[in-house]
Amino acid sequence: MRNLKRALSLALASVMLLGMMVVGTSASYADVTSEDNQEAIEVIQAVGVMSGDDKGNFNPDQKVTRTEMAVVMANLLNLDYNYYVGTKTSFTDVPDWAQAYVAACYANGIIAGYNSTTYGANDSVTAAQAGLMMMKALGYFQESGDFGGDWV
Repeated sequence: MRNLKRALSLALASVMLLGMMVVGTSASYADVTSEDNQEAIEVIQAVGVMSGDDKGNFNPDQKVTRTEMAVVMANLLNLDYNYYVGTKTSFTDVPDWAQAYVAACYANGIIAGYNSTTYGANDSVTAAQAGLMMMKALGYFQESGDFGGDWV
């Protein structure tokens, strides 16, 4: 637990430090302008937390899905999602390309589904859900009894 907090603190500090530097990357998205925090997007891409789509767009105005948030969390926490390649979760609605990321986050207690078979892969992640994922990554709220029936 203590090592997880240290690792996450180090990762977040590194991202913040990189954010203060002028980062020259080859990441140039056609749909991103300076109003979209272009430099921050390039830093996130450079450290491997997020990337654009296969068409070369970052889609800054699109909502983030629960699947995409699992990918972000797996990358942010540097989870070994390759270990889970080929593994199927009990969630029937997770696309094949995201199975390893969702499995890694699930195994590490970062995410949960709506029930045993439904993750809600294409649903937009809410601020409360994203916050809970971050809190779980920091070692809080590991058991449902930690926050009761009204986790929001």
